Amino acid sequence: MTKTELFLKLANPNKDGVSRWVSISEFVGEYRHLTFGNGASWARKESALAKKYIIEFDKSITAGNSIDRIRLNGFNNDEFSQHIRSDIKKVIKSQRCVVLGTSNPEVDHKNGMKNESRVMKNEDQKLSDFQPLSKAANDAKRQFCKECKKNKIRYDAKKLGYPMSYYAGEAHHNNEENACIGCYWYDPLEFKRHLKEDK
Repeated sequence: MTKTELFLKLANPNKDGVSRWVSISEFVGEYRHLTFGNGASWARKESALAKKYIIEFDKSITAGNSIDRIRLNGFNNDEFSQHIRSDIKKVIKSQRCVVLGTSNPEVDHKNGMKNESRVMKNEDQKLSDFQPLSKAANDAKRQFCKECKKNKIRYDAKKLGYPMSYYAGEAHHNNEENACIGCYWYDPLEFKRHLKEDK
């Protein structure tokens, strides 16, 4: 039985794909293999489970950023996928993180909202839609993008000590497809190029 099948047995979602909250304390005995190792691979966005179901995490019970509970909240009918073409992935992985300069980066969608239909459709992706980010930088970006989507206020690069907030656009957005363009995290290298131009 795969980990996906194991979790479905434990969570027992209804016909609408909705389950109860499942505590990680239940990952014992028969379900011990569900215990999170490096980033809960079986429940990540690119996992088989996430392709079929909308997965929600609760991190509010214990201190820190660890996952306390998981539930399924319906079927994932999104036509888009998080899949990145293998040829693009290979090129990006050979580069260094554009923020920290470290090797062995993760492949980051520049558009943190992931709302560009062309980019999210595998065959239409371009190399320029992605960038190399270290795990630390990508984790930070993910958190800032989450706050940006929720509050509809873009990340202000002045928080990092830069003299300008964005190289294009304003602070507020309405989740437009191009809302990320101009943000530091959308393209740190492009952001720094604009700093030179403004001098």
